[in-house]
Amino acid sequence: MADQERIALFIDGANLYATAKSLGFDIDYKRLLKEFQSRGKLIRAFYYTALVEDQEYSSIRPLIDWLDYNGYSVVTKPTKEFVDSLGRRKVKGNMDIELAVDAMEMAEHLDHIVLFSGDGDFRSLVEAVQRKGVRVSVVSTNTTQPAMVADELRRQADEFIDLVHLAAKIGRDPVERAERAQKYQDRRPAQAVSGGYDQDMLDD
Repeated sequence: MADQERIALFIDGANLYATAKSLGFDIDYKRLLKEFQSRGKLIRAFYYTALVEDQEYSSIRPLIDWLDYNGYSVVTKPTKEFVDSLGRRKVKGNMDIELAVDAMEMAEHLDHIVLFSGDGDFRSLVEAVQRKGVRVSVVSTNTTQPAMVADELRRQADEFIDLVHLAAKIGRDPVERAERAQKYQDRRPAQAVSGGYDQDMLDD
């Protein structure tokens, strides 16, 4: 039966955040979970992100903690800092390998993988998982300029879901967002805030 289809979500955290931001809305992760629980038997929801270590305050930490306690399997690793050939300081935090290994290991227990990423590097992973008989949906957007999804990844997927069409189901209410942002600003000293994810994506 379709409602018993075994589903797993694989969320490239930074990629999904950037995609939603480009479309002008924030993800409500509780609603996202409920949406895919309604589509079948949700086996696992993985969320991948790199974390900057030795930072007094990381703006993504509250999100990670919330996800960890609310039904997501959070996979993190520390970012690596390096200096490029032009002497510029760069931070690297790629989670592609971790996501690919987990997806390959889980594939035999699943009917359907939903990949939240537009990264073309995942095309080979999608193809490999499909060879194991698993259907793959890719969630990203091609409504922005430039598109957030690589053409080769979109073509390889069994189904492409444009994030813009999920916004009404998994987006946070803009009014609620503004209220949370104000509450958050009132709570935290200005110097403690660093760039990245927004805490008001969370539920209290």
